[in-house]
Amino acid sequence: MTIVDEPTAETGGFDALTPWQEAGWRDEALSWVEDALRAAGREPVDRAGFGVRLRPWSVVVRVPTDGETAWFKANPPASAFEPELAAALPGWAPGHVLTPLAVEPGRGWTLFGDGGRSLADGPQDAGAWVAPLQQYAELQRTLAPRAEELIGLGLPDRRPAMLAGGMALLTARATAVDDAVHDALGGLRARFAGWCAELDGSGIPITLDHGDLQDGQVFLGPDGRHRFHDWDAASVAFPFTSLLVVARVIRQRFGADGPAVLRRLRDAYLEPWTADGHSRADLDRLAGLACRVGPVGQVFRALAVGRMFPGSPVDARAVHSVAAQEALVAACGLIAAD
Repeated sequence: MTIVDEPTAETGGFDALTPWQEAGWRDEALSWVEDALRAAGREPVDRAGFGVRLRPWSVVVRVPTDGETAWFKANPPASAFEPELAAALPGWAPGHVLTPLAVEPGRGWTLFGDGGRSLADGPQDAGAWVAPLQQYAELQRTLAPRAEELIGLGLPDRRPAMLAGGMALLTARATAVDDAVHDALGGLRARFAGWCAELDGSGIPITLDHGDLQDGQVFLGPDGRHRFHDWDAASVAFPFTSLLVVARVIRQRFGADGPAVLRRLRDAYLEPWTADGHSRADLDRLAGLACRVGPVGQVFRALAVGRMFPGSPVDARAVHSVAAQEALVAACGLIAAD
């Protein structure tokens, strides 16, 4: 992400009311950041040197210190689970994630040190994705026994059975959603439920889905292992659903070569799952099914109450309707595919 190194906030063109506009909140948050840094043995620079990025769904502040840069993030209600999740993951899966310097779960605040070089900063070739995807599969396998604990932290429950049960909600009429899309999804409801049941009965465990696995969220540590970060879109889901975002990024990055690159990377990601006796043919089918049902979970995320900060003048209904339209169209195409 790009953060402007000046006290004026960068808004990305969004007209969004966030807590940053409240002087009291801003001072309280920055005081918390400064106290946490000093407790960690670091001295922040003057606040005029902070860089601020505002979005309807997050406040991010880059904080230069006398050592490495630190990053503060504030979440709205729907992703307020992120600080507690970020604090739990280093103990549950050491070596796989960034460790926060401080968290304030009741306020949705997290403070991290700098993650270093991200995958986005490295070579832009398919080979750079192989090791991170295999390690990400290891992370998911490690966290599978924690699925109920993850739900207990407040992560959305997007297990296949939940998606199947909520499918009827997506056929209700909503602003800006085309009738043909609703009708197509309604006609596919029985097949969709069957696919969800197949995923549930596959023997692949439910676990953590990052929800936005892009190259800017993956950092290379000094030990040569990758660290995964930025969990505000996370949920508890069928693991292979994570390939949805990866596929979109790969197609955008590699253009005409995208399908071939994606096949290679999907093979790399699925390889660790063969350790439980699953054949590659079965894993390929399950990955395809996961990417068919996954867009429905993305619709639920788009419609989530509290996805943006309360009081934002952004027309949440319009934003959600457009997002729902796009996600439903994608869902219809993926679900209907043979």
